[in-house]
Amino acid sequence: MSTMKQQQRSNQSGSTLVYSTEAGGRMCPGCGEPVARCRCKEFASQARAPATDGIVRVSHETKGRKGKGVTVVKGVALDAAALLTLGKQLKTACGSGGTVKDGTIEIQGDHRETVIAALSKLGHTVKRAGG
Repeated sequence: MSTMKQQQRSNQSGSTLVYSTEAGGRMCPGCGEPVARCRCKEFASQARAPATDGIVRVSHETKGRKGKGVTVVKGVALDAAALLTLGKQLKTACGSGGTVKDGTIEIQGDHRETVIAALSKLGHTVKRAGG
C-alpha cells in the first residue's frame, strides 16, 4: 500500500503518519511530507500581515518603563520582516534606539512629530493617539 493511501486513511481516523520507509524516513506532522521536503517554513514565511483598520497610531507612553518615555507605533499592517525594516528606518530618522515587539514599534524618547512625518511620507494614514 502506498504512503498516500496510508495518510488518507490515517487522517480519517485522526492519526498522522510519523515514519515511512518508502518516503525516506521521518514525516513532517504539519504538511505530511518527508522532513527533507517539508514545506511548512515556506507557508509560515508567507503568512499574511495582521488585519488592522488601516490607521497607524502614534503615542507616547511611560507606563511600566520607570518613568522613561517611549514613542509607540501601533496598527502597522506589515509582516514581521517588513515591520523590523520600518522600525529600523524610524529609529534612524529619530536618531534614537528602540525595539520591535508584539507587532508594535517602540522608539526611545518623545519623537511623535518625527515619526508621524516619516510615516506620512511613506504613505501611511497616521493619527496621534493618547495625550
